[in-house]
Amino acid sequence: MRTRVDVALLAQNQSLLVSTDKGADLQLRLQKTVEGLSVVAIIYYSVSLAVYLLYQFASVFGVSKGNLTATVALSILALVWWALSRIRACME
Repeated sequence: MRTRVDVALLAQNQSLLVSTDKGADLQLRLQKTVEGLSVVAIIYYSVSLAVYLLYQFASVFGVSKGNLTATVALSILALVWWALSRIRACME
């Protein structure tokens, strides 16, 4: 009788662990999605601010606003990618 109870408890514990594992996987996926959206928002606002600040110098150097925006966007994208890769490397 004791063995049956132990087996039943082990099965119940295993099902709880499986459901906890699924919940943790879903939480991790949600966290990665939110992180990705946050990165997009950071890049968007950083590019907007940088273009706003640098636009006055664009006419001095003869650069169009489109070229300025593209250059700034690529620079900020590279900087954010580098920073995130450094943070992830430090966390491992």
